[in-house]
Amino acid sequence: MSTKRLSIVIPAYNEEKFIGTLLEQIRAVDLSSVGVEREILVIDDGSRDRTAEIASAVPGVRVERQIPNQGKGAAVRRGLALATGHYVIIQDADLEYDPNDYVPMLRRLLRGDVEVVYGSRYLRPGLGALRGFVAAKHPNQSWAAYLGGRSLSLAAWLACGVRISDTVTALKLFPREVVCPLPLETTGFELDHEITARLAAEGRRFAEVQISYFPRSRAEGKKIGFKDFLRALRTFRRYRRR
Repeated sequence: MSTKRLSIVIPAYNEEKFIGTLLEQIRAVDLSSVGVEREILVIDDGSRDRTAEIASAVPGVRVERQIPNQGKGAAVRRGLALATGHYVIIQDADLEYDPNDYVPMLRRLLRGDVEVVYGSRYLRPGLGALRGFVAAKHPNQSWAAYLGGRSLSLAAWLACGVRISDTVTALKLFPREVVCPLPLETTGFELDHEITARLAAEGRRFAEVQISYFPRSRAEGKKIGFKDFLRALRTFRRYRRR
């Protein structure tokens, strides 16, 4: 099996508490079973702490700084522009997501029948609709955050025709030639939804893989809120057609 490269794009803003641990976790993931090597790109979005310094000290990590702070979406777009891998995965800089989930996501993509793989926090195979809905809420995750995320999955279906249990997931995997040519415009958290809407408008085939999730609170640094929910709804409507 020829070795291909996975570009891991990590937008980061004031994540000095988590970025070092995350990068070590990423470097420890064994990608050899899927014939993939890694490229790690940290886009420091105008952090006022030691995020860039800590990331720069980790071997094999490329750090790019954008000053002033321009938003998560702008950081992701810059990372996509710099990515050189055959595949690209977007990973938040906190510790809510487990990099070991890259492997099952890559395996799903490499089956060749889909072009986009989202890591779902909410898939519960084998459970009925009601039991699955209740069981999918993670410990320490607020009901507001949970219901907001599930509502956006419904909005994605209604606006874009794509059935995804977790469109807000921060683990999204694509072939580079699928995601990097997108004419992305948004600069905030709504970029997640712009990507989903544009890919759905192109008729791309989606799949989901169940992943681990360790939610943090606003006191621990969670940055997304109700205004982002409203922006997401507008974003789905704006980009739902080519």
